[in-house]
Amino acid sequence: MTEPTPIQRLIDVMAKLRDPDGGCPWDVEQTFATIAPYTVEEAYEVADAIERNDLKDLKEELGDLLFQVIFHSRMAEEQGEFAFDDVVTAVADKLIRRHPHVFGDAGHRTSQEQTAHWEEIKAAERKGKEKHGVLDDVPVGLPALTRAVKLTKRAGRVGFDWPSTDEVIAKLHEELEELRVEVAGGDQARIRDEMGDVLFVIANLARKLDVEPEDALRASNAKFVRRFHHIEARLAETGRKPTDSDLAEMDGLWNEARLADKQQA
Repeated sequence: MTEPTPIQRLIDVMAKLRDPDGGCPWDVEQTFATIAPYTVEEAYEVADAIERNDLKDLKEELGDLLFQVIFHSRMAEEQGEFAFDDVVTAVADKLIRRHPHVFGDAGHRTSQEQTAHWEEIKAAERKGKEKHGVLDDVPVGLPALTRAVKLTKRAGRVGFDWPSTDEVIAKLHEELEELRVEVAGGDQARIRDEMGDVLFVIANLARKLDVEPEDALRASNAKFVRRFHHIEARLAETGRKPTDSDLAEMDGLWNEARLADKQQA
């Protein structure tokens, strides 16, 4: 008997887990909606492994993410909608369609030309879908900063965009002043609204600067953790914890860590 391919083995494992008779009760109970948060989480764990340059962990996390695709495909197959093979066929067809310079006769393109042509093809594909608004198919479930970038990028394609970063920075200062006023007023709903506007402008500025805000924020998070660990380590040398210190001392230790970062850069 021929051994199943690795991917077929995984498909079979998923089918067994979802079997109402003898499968896993938890897996059987799941729906697209209940599994979606895990899918997002697994994608973040893939990004985290890449950020840490941990290829061993990356292999495992990619497997977990693939399992999410298998899980959703299995549930769709049970409903008679599509199966995993349909998912694979659709993405392969889409990649071929979007790369006519590789699989067709469009001729060789530079990276910049290909990016522009890619967007043209995607725009043509969107015309055939039910949603017709410029922003309609930007997924609501994306991380908010990422969605803000995509929304402003999509609007920019039809001319609704700042000419340069100068205008965006000016807008940021304007929104920060509006936030300052609301903070002074103390209305939490208004503060939340203005804070959202500030973040939206920052996401737009990141797009204009060709910076992925989620990546930039992840790097800053890692930097904060690294420098705070330095504070904890230095205090531990004298048998103390941050709660045994004060802001002035911890700020000085923070600056030590900051200087060390600059020297290693």
